[in-house]
Amino acid sequence: MEAALPLFSGDRFAELSVILPPLLRDADLVAEHGPEGRAVRVRLSQLTGWLLTQTRQFEAADTALTRSLDESSDRLQAAATVNTQCWLLLRRGRLAEARELATRWADEVEPRISRATPAELSAWGWLLLRASAAAIRDNRPGEAEDALRYANSAAVAMGREFAPRDDFLQAFGPVTVALKRAENAMIVDKPDLVLKLSARIPTGGMRPTSNNRNRHLLDVAEAHARSRDYAKTVEVLQGIRAAAPQWLPNQRYARDIFGRVIARRRTLTPEMRRLADAIGVPL
Repeated sequence: MEAALPLFSGDRFAELSVILPPLLRDADLVAEHGPEGRAVRVRLSQLTGWLLTQTRQFEAADTALTRSLDESSDRLQAAATVNTQCWLLLRRGRLAEARELATRWADEVEPRISRATPAELSAWGWLLLRASAAAIRDNRPGEAEDALRYANSAAVAMGREFAPRDDFLQAFGPVTVALKRAENAMIVDKPDLVLKLSARIPTGGMRPTSNNRNRHLLDVAEAHARSRDYAKTVEVLQGIRAAAPQWLPNQRYARDIFGRVIARRRTLTPEMRRLADAIGVPL
């Protein structure tokens, strides 16, 4: 499982499709031999649920995440699983459920900031970000801003981007909060603000998860598209394709963005045709 972590964090879905089934079978076997083995299965179920959510296999993702949560004996690991469950609910459009689940767990794991560890701040901060994401999509801007403000407090207390090598899902800090603030701005149709916020996000030493960074870049591409700067939109999408070729085809958002670009062009360059093929946009 440890050897497979770079495949998860690097969005290398093709390789994972080969190794994950036998890895899950082996995890079931080691789980029969005590707490350490069960902890391995809990962690692998959590990662599998995250991967299945990423690739829009929602029913299977729900099964894996429920199993991980039911078997978890670690409060912070359980909170990380709930974080992904909230993301799954968001992707399925179940906004009220996502908001309520994130808020309830954020209340349960809220640390005493002056004594909190980075892992505790990360768990709390991420649940607040999920609550904010659900609220802004459910036309609750006040709740969204409150949750984002508390998440920023956790990030400020952390002081830097926290990205442990053994658990990329815990990556959290000021940069991650900045990315999500820009995402909220895009949800309420403020492309100028998205570009303004994006320009302020530091890139040196930036270590949020790759999919969070690339998700932000989709917001940047969308902001350029809404500003009718289609050349810049294509440039940003090409950059994402180069950085995450297996991640991009799973993003419906990317297909929507590029589909609108194509609809406004009379002719397509060969590079644009290759990009359309990579994203899955019919020509």
